[in-house]
Amino acid sequence: MAEAGAETRPQDCPGTGSARAGSAAACQGCPNQRLCAAGAAAPDPAESAELRERLRSVKHKVLVLSGKGGVGKSTFSALLARGLAADEAKQVALLDIDICGPSIPKMMGLEGEQVHQSGSGWSPVYVEENLGVMSVGFLLSSPDDAVIWRGPKKNGLIKQFLRDVDWGEIDYLIIDTPPGTSDEHLSIVQYLSATHIDGAVIITTPQEVSLQDVRKEINFCHKVKLPIIGVVENMSGFVCPKCKNESQIFPPTTGGAEKMCQNLNISLLGKVPLDPQIGKSCDKGQSFLSEVSESPATLSYRDIIQRGDRVMQQ
Repeated sequence: MAEAGAETRPQDCPGTGSARAGSAAACQGCPNQRLCAAGAAAPDPAESAELRERLRSVKHKVLVLSGKGGVGKSTFSALLARGLAADEAKQVALLDIDICGPSIPKMMGLEGEQVHQSGSGWSPVYVEENLGVMSVGFLLSSPDDAVIWRGPKKNGLIKQFLRDVDWGEIDYLIIDTPPGTSDEHLSIVQYLSATHIDGAVIITTPQEVSLQDVRKEINFCHKVKLPIIGVVENMSGFVCPKCKNESQIFPPTTGGAEKMCQNLNISLLGKVPLDPQIGKSCDKGQSFLSEVSESPATLSYRDIIQRGDRVMQQ
């Protein structure tokens, strides 16, 4: 895959995994210099070995990203995990690193649950026998508590989730992230660099105001050498349940995700139409995929999950 956006890098860029990130001569004048200098130094070798040992039983690791908030990353992460776990032979884990806005516990029907500790570490909270979840939401006394943390404390918790949670033998670890390209994203990529990362699924909506931030996320992936599994266009039209006609609630004024993927040589995994039942199911902590199994959105999700899984198995 061509590295779209590579032309924006300074010549001789040392990369974010280098100890010289942000301080090399080639970094002068780069708009990302301060970001790289703040948190992308290579991890400690002993720390890398510890994380590698803890995560060696996790076969596939997938980050769900988007430069834009409100495009449905957490919804997609929750439904991706549920869709993969529909195969009872597969063990799936969902890690929520949206420290300030942890919505995964509610979406998975786990509000009020708490994390328990055993001799082998923190135990995930289970939705099904083959679907475990970990989130900062389980550590709060109330869902309304605000998490007011600076970057280092967020980074420490992310490392603790990876190092101290007893994931066990896992086929898929899905990692839900906050919007943007800052502390949490740099930390998770840095910590997982000790292991194999399958890549990122990037979520967008059709309109240009979303796409312009998603391009930044794609550029981030190239800079940190994170493979891109593909892009999902969420809220892509609305199919009327009565007349079956489709309306564009968020018009793709610049061609939407399809045109962007063509320009950047990135795979488009699929488009998910709007369905009010998705939000209702998430609020109730239920699986939209099983509650509304014949919805056009459900069919799109199933197709996207199959395509993404094929990429991971290659």
